[in-house]
Amino acid sequence: MSKNGNGLRLRGGIWHIEKRVNGRRIRESTGSADRIEAEQYLIRRLEEIRQASVYGVRPNRIWREAALKYVQEHAHKRSIKRDVQDLKALDPYIGKLPVNRIHSGTMQPFIIARQQGGAKSATINRSLAVARRILRLCAELWRDEHGMTWLETAPMIPDVDLKDARDPAPITWSEQGRLLQELPEHLKEMAEFAVHTGCRESEICALRWEWEVVLPDNGFGFILPASITKNGCDRLVVLNTTARAVVNRQRGLHEESVFTFSGRPVASIFNNAWRKGRKKAGLSHVRGHDLRHTFGRRLRAAGVIEETRAELLGHKRGSVTTHYSAAEVAELVNAVELIAEKRGTDADGVAVVKFRFGHKMPTGKKKSLQQTL
Repeated sequence: MSKNGNGLRLRGGIWHIEKRVNGRRIRESTGSADRIEAEQYLIRRLEEIRQASVYGVRPNRIWREAALKYVQEHAHKRSIKRDVQDLKALDPYIGKLPVNRIHSGTMQPFIIARQQGGAKSATINRSLAVARRILRLCAELWRDEHGMTWLETAPMIPDVDLKDARDPAPITWSEQGRLLQELPEHLKEMAEFAVHTGCRESEICALRWEWEVVLPDNGFGFILPASITKNGCDRLVVLNTTARAVVNRQRGLHEESVFTFSGRPVASIFNNAWRKGRKKAGLSHVRGHDLRHTFGRRLRAAGVIEETRAELLGHKRGSVTTHYSAAEVAELVNAVELIAEKRGTDADGVAVVKFRFGHKMPTGKKKSLQQTL
């Protein structure tokens, strides 16, 4: 470690500022290993501080600094890994720009490059949403040592609409039969559970026995903790006959996780084996989230009201139910039981057989819903 008399210290091959200015201690990296560049950075930084303290001029801060601060402050966020991916995609285009020069115009190179690279509107808009969030924090929350916000006002950055949104593709009962037949056994079980509960992939992969609860009329379900749900709220998952059968077939395979493969929890449902299976079934257009769409469509077709469908799908609404009466739970169970089996013919006109039933559920170690809630 060496120190330059003007307030620069070489640490780890990078020059850092360590200096007192107007009674305030300034400690930050110059980001440069070159002493001359570091001195120029220090001069510019000192002038910014003087301008801010004397004239109230807001210092310029680059986007990369704001992005780093956001990641550090939001490390607890469930979607932070996805946010980091978006920030990495944005960095080559705006990483070195001051935050006050970021607006819809300077975002255009990023948008065009992502579009030409085949990214869909939804993917691009998610990155833009992260950028807007950070710019709002710069304008409304983050303040420097002089009490000034990092940015005077947040710019308006509209979403793009490339008219490429993909319509949902819920599957019919016969398509479901073809698909499940082509999947490996562990993925078959998980996909069948998904189409009968509406659970997301992350929720199914994370499902643990300790979350299981007893429901009225000898049924059972799961309470998903807020830490794994998309809306950040505890979610009750009720199971119909088919879903209970799937769960019962997993009992005794693993001490903690419900769905496993070769003794380990399954990390992903919609992997290469899933893609190969759907191709063999002639359903290459079907995506994992379409199983959730299928669950919702079947509930609607069965006459289940919108409020109950929203509850079963785990949608966040203005008033989130966290406690259920026996009657309310019974209503949810009855709703999912409407789609537990299908007789006659489906939309394809293909005969559909009754779903298989599982083993009787052991009840020794399960918590009641009341104990959990």
